[in-house]
Amino acid sequence: MLTTDSLKKIDREIAKYPPEQKKSAVMGALVIAQDEKGWLSSDLMDYVAQYLGMPPVAVYEVATFYSMYNLKPTGRHKLTLCTCLPCGLQGSLAAADHLRGKLGIGFNETTQDGRFTLKEGECMGACAMAPVVLVNNKKMHDYMSNEKLDQLIESLK
Repeated sequence: MLTTDSLKKIDREIAKYPPEQKKSAVMGALVIAQDEKGWLSSDLMDYVAQYLGMPPVAVYEVATFYSMYNLKPTGRHKLTLCTCLPCGLQGSLAAADHLRGKLGIGFNETTQDGRFTLKEGECMGACAMAPVVLVNNKKMHDYMSNEKLDQLIESLK
């Protein structure tokens, strides 16, 4: 279900823990699986559970608790905007309005062309640099004015 390359990456995650704690690699394994497939289907989570020797429900608990995991297909670029109170006071709510207007979608929606999914995030630890946008769970962009948001969208097309 996963490529040999992804399984090698998961094995490197597993090696970070004592052999009897193989399941401790679950978060890293889910990130690797999601990077390969784009999202975490129940079959994929079952596969990860089997690979780590843990009950599937334990994998589901992790995947549903953390917002970085995609439990349904997303656009090619997932944009997560922090909208917690400190960031909201720093302009992220206005940035959310701008992104919704620019992309023509709301939170938890994907553009018709499949390029962008807009997600609402909770505290990224960068309140002083708000508004902040996390792209595909990998790269954070800070101090996002409307102009910078427009430039980001154009650069990802």
